[in-house]
Amino acid sequence: MLPTLTYSKRRKLAPGSLKTPPERYLTVTKSQKGFTLIELMIVIAIIAILAAILIPNFLHARAEAQTSGCEGNEKQIATALEEYAVDHNGTYGAGGTITSTLLGTLYLGVTPSDPVNKTNYSVNTTAASYGSYQITDTGGHDTTTTGNLPGNPGGASIIYNQNSGIQAK
Repeated sequence: MLPTLTYSKRRKLAPGSLKTPPERYLTVTKSQKGFTLIELMIVIAIIAILAAILIPNFLHARAEAQTSGCEGNEKQIATALEEYAVDHNGTYGAGGTITSTLLGTLYLGVTPSDPVNKTNYSVNTTAASYGSYQITDTGGHDTTTTGNLPGNPGGASIIYNQNSGIQAK
């Protein structure tokens, strides 16, 4: 909306004063206060650009957190397996799906689940080139988050080998 122009009269100064103002002053008044449509559209465009930049970064940070959580869970399970083996003459127990009842609540009080898809981990206790046990998840990790892991960098699954620790698969 365009501002309206109004004219107002001002009081004249005394004769002989240094300044003699004009008879009329042009004053601009707005009939309404608020933002124009263009101003609102510019603000919305700036917010949309910032969202387009930040949302992919937040998604990648979430995927990184899920991968780190999975690594931590597998290390916790490996520690429980080692404690179990110390108390049971070097045997790592039966393999299968990891639950608190597989090793006992003394070693693994809470059953950890994979942060990516909320499934349980599994353990293979048959001795092989990876050592006496191997802990695996069901996969589904963002492949950009496993690029710095040994084994198969960029793999969608994370495993824990007794001999070599955390690896991508």
